[in-house]
Amino acid sequence: MAIDLDKKIIEESLQGNAYSLGRLITFLEDRVKRAQIVKEIEPHTGNAFVIGITGPPGVGKSTLINCLVTHFRSQGFSLGLLCIDPTSPISGGSLLGDRLRLEEHSLDPDVFIRSLPARDHLGGISPTSREVIKVLDASGKDIIIVESVGAGQTQFEIKKIVDTVVVVTVPGLGDSIQMLKAGLTEIADIFVLNKADREGADQAKRELEDAAFRYTGAWKPPVVPTVATRNEGVAELCDAVAGHRKFLQESGLMEEMRRQRNLDYTMELVLDLIKNEVERRLEENSKLKELMDKANRGTLDPWSAAGQIFERILDPRPGD
Repeated sequence: MAIDLDKKIIEESLQGNAYSLGRLITFLEDRVKRAQIVKEIEPHTGNAFVIGITGPPGVGKSTLINCLVTHFRSQGFSLGLLCIDPTSPISGGSLLGDRLRLEEHSLDPDVFIRSLPARDHLGGISPTSREVIKVLDASGKDIIIVESVGAGQTQFEIKKIVDTVVVVTVPGLGDSIQMLKAGLTEIADIFVLNKADREGADQAKRELEDAAFRYTGAWKPPVVPTVATRNEGVAELCDAVAGHRKFLQESGLMEEMRRQRNLDYTMELVLDLIKNEVERRLEENSKLKELMDKANRGTLDPWSAAGQIFERILDPRPGD
């Protein structure tokens, strides 16, 4: 079924109309419409500051985000919230439950909340995360908060789509030393030790400070203890975010990061177009199908089959 993308929807989205924003984000699921939308809104992007919240499940990310929204709204900022929810590998369904946890902000016209399924996309984000951020940015939101799936220690993709990464952990989270070595903390711009009223908080804070000390760049991630259920430490976390933003702007890293982000995005689109074209040719070309069948039957090894397919796609032979 064709999707009718009315210019009015884009115009109203740029003005921050919540209903049109919701429809526009839904249209991003369609590849053709996605390209059209990005072309239309791109000139209006680049103003919002994007914060990524990640960390293992159960550390209180959603509760912390709820507190952050309250604090930022008290300062007059408008916000867009993008909550990435895990998708069932069996049914394909997604809980999409973060809007329930953020219910107190759902009627605020200056807060737009959207949950997205991760589907089969690796790295804790959704396949359309970049584009949704662009849409929220173009709509005039001052701050965009992205909550990753938080499925463990492999949620690194969020670093590629946000300005500041906040890694949230709690005391007593298994073998914390192994967690530090696993790499998740290597993407942090700010560490949050939530549930800091628990036993073992002092030891966990020292370990996080040690991890921050090992950073080789000019920015050393601060460690902010919080108790989100009591709104403790949230103001200090917002100050840390503001400090990192100032550092990025004054050092020129903000502009550099965003240029690199555009390059990465462009390369992803190029590879996606190539993949789609290869799949189309494999479906239509009998010679290429034959090579795939040989690989499938084991009469031709995958490396040889891939090499021959690649050569034929780059330099089609007579009859191909």
